[in-house]
Amino acid sequence: MLHRLFALCGLALLGGVGVATPVLAEPLRIVAFGDSLTAGYGLAASQAFPVRLQAALAAKGHEVVIENAGVSGDTTSAGLARLDWSIPETADGVILELGANDALRGLDPAIPERSLDAILARLKERGIPVLMAGMRAPPNLGAAYQKRFDGIYERLAQKYDVALYPFFLDGVAGNKTMNLPDGVHPTAAGVDIIVARMLPAVEAFIATLKAPAAGEANPG
Repeated sequence: MLHRLFALCGLALLGGVGVATPVLAEPLRIVAFGDSLTAGYGLAASQAFPVRLQAALAAKGHEVVIENAGVSGDTTSAGLARLDWSIPETADGVILELGANDALRGLDPAIPERSLDAILARLKERGIPVLMAGMRAPPNLGAAYQKRFDGIYERLAQKYDVALYPFFLDGVAGNKTMNLPDGVHPTAAGVDIIVARMLPAVEAFIATLKAPAAGEANPG
């Protein structure tokens, strides 16, 4: 009898009879969509903003994959041109960081505003939530230019009701010790400061991605 009992147990295990297989939740997938500040210009791949942000989130207990969709040199117009093929349908959210190159080139602020408007409109159409990272114009372009450029992000965040982190380079811009010799791109230490300061905003954004949709019942 014992031999028969053991044999039956073995068959049950091999066949999966009565064995519950746990279903593991997929991690959230967020695309960091931006320029060289996102891509990690001048740094090792492991030091780039998306990688460091993912590590910081993991340390806080968040299962999130941050995909690096940064392209060095991109203006807002270039970002708009590659938007659909850079952000897959599997994306749960987007961190939008563009505009620095528009400002560095002194482009009319109306140009990045139109492009960012179109990007946000397209992502809304696709049903992909956005955390927008703002940028500020260099002071050498004058107060009038700064006022026009810097106001772009808040206006569009209100228009599309998206989360806004006011200034991506907060704590790093203008700090020689936190930037590469070009004075524009952050060092690895600078990236860590950006991540640390932006982390609460990203965590709040993640919470909205995990929240049930309006009218959807909470499980259990």
